[in-house]
Amino acid sequence: MFAIGYLFMALAKVIDYVLLIFMWIVIARAILSWVSPDPFNPIVRFINNVTEPVLYPIRTRLPISFGGIDLSPIVVFLGVIFLRTFVVSTLMRMSAALL
Repeated sequence: MFAIGYLFMALAKVIDYVLLIFMWIVIARAILSWVSPDPFNPIVRFINNVTEPVLYPIRTRLPISFGGIDLSPIVVFLGVIFLRTFVVSTLMRMSAALL
């Protein structure tokens, strides 16, 4: 059973790191929205391609915008914090119970 515990622990750490990286990419997207970046820049295109599938449904379902300010990154940010707290902690606790 210890192997399954270590598997859950490794899975929790990978999910935690992926969510942390995604959170920083969303922050970069929000900062890039303040300036007018070159849309053909590969880094800007990567950030847009990674974040747009998550941000677009939130923009369409929750039209929360105050004076042209897009608040969908804040909703995504809160969702990532929830997932990091709930999913990662649950997997870590499950792995500790199996060890």
